Amino acid sequence: MASNRLACHDCHRIFEPDEEMCPYCSSNSLTEDWAGYVVITHPDTSEIADKMEVHEAGEFALKVR
Repeated sequence: MASNRLACHDCHRIFEPDEEMCPYCSSNSLTEDWAGYVVITHPDTSEIADKMEVHEAGEFALKVR
C-alpha cells in the first residue's frame, strides 16, 4: 500500500492518486489522510462489509480523515 493513494470521504474506496474524482461514487471529496486497509472480496457474507455498508468487492479505508 503506497502512502500517496487516495481515499474517498463518501464511500471509503481507495484508488490511485491520478484521479480527480472518485471513480466509484463520483465524489470529489478525496484525501491522502486515511488509515486502515481492508480488502473485501465477498461482501454478501462479510461481517465487516455489513458494518461498513459495503455492497461491492474492493479496497477500502477503515478511517478517512
